[in-house]
Amino acid sequence: MTIFHPDLHRTARFIPRFTFTPRLVRFINFVASMRGVPKPPALDDVLVEDVFLRGQDAAAPIRVRVYRPTHPRKKMPAMLWFHGGGFLFGAPEFDQENNIAAVRDLGILVAAVDYRLAPQYPFPAPMDDAYMALKWLHSSADALGVAQGRYAVAGSSAGGGLAAGLVLMAHDRGEVPVAFQLLLYPMLDDRTVLRTDFDTSNLRMWDTRSNRYGWTSYLGREPGGAGVSAYAAPARREGLSGLPPTWIGTGGFDLFHDENLEYARRLAAAGVSCELRVVERAYHGFDSISRHAKVSQDFRSSYIEAMRRALFTASEQTLGTETS
Repeated sequence: MTIFHPDLHRTARFIPRFTFTPRLVRFINFVASMRGVPKPPALDDVLVEDVFLRGQDAAAPIRVRVYRPTHPRKKMPAMLWFHGGGFLFGAPEFDQENNIAAVRDLGILVAAVDYRLAPQYPFPAPMDDAYMALKWLHSSADALGVAQGRYAVAGSSAGGGLAAGLVLMAHDRGEVPVAFQLLLYPMLDDRTVLRTDFDTSNLRMWDTRSNRYGWTSYLGREPGGAGVSAYAAPARREGLSGLPPTWIGTGGFDLFHDENLEYARRLAAAGVSCELRVVERAYHGFDSISRHAKVSQDFRSSYIEAMRRALFTASEQTLGTETS
């Protein structure tokens, strides 16, 4: 019998083991399309609004849901956020509660990107959307009240993989500086589909078959072979030096545990400041499923403080969340 983390065990027992199949994903996306885009919430202290970006090759504008303090006192850092969903489904509103909390806790602007999804839009379409959003954030910094260059690129699961690939692209192109990357149990390595040694009884929310389907849809080809771009699968990147400070968090029962630890190890070996947090006996996405569990709150507190250290000067950290 699998024993999950004590804070997660009660919930984990009721999570069914399932695979994200094409039929299930079509149903999820159909329901989402019927519901439409949720109206931005009206809050006293956080302004929430949708911005639409049109790229040269995009068939339709890309929506970015922007969260920012209603009355910022000075220019603030910003976080560009990418939701999870295996590259197959999802929307910025998946993480709305956490994004609003980040604005309140840190006094930053959060821009959550509604990037295009596979298999209809395989790589590089989602990465094109991501890079367009990063360039928009940079070019619009003054208008948004954002401090130039104080940008965190962040995401969870597939969104974490997209964030890591975007940071590599931004580093290589040299057009937009990135100060920090925050990767929550990121989906980094398509070659994980080749492994046959997983104890699948420990897996929840994302299993090996879902992983194969997600990667096949995103790459538009069978994963695990030669010629896959490191922007699509960042674990394939050979040189990692020069990347910004990084925080990586994962669970001990997460399918991505090993690839996350290896990426963190390689970042550190390349001289990149990298903080790794492993929550033993935690399943994939545990902090979203059991948001109010103490272990989830501790997990979030760890990366919020890492962001504070990376995006604010020492004097600003002492004074609070004001930036100059």
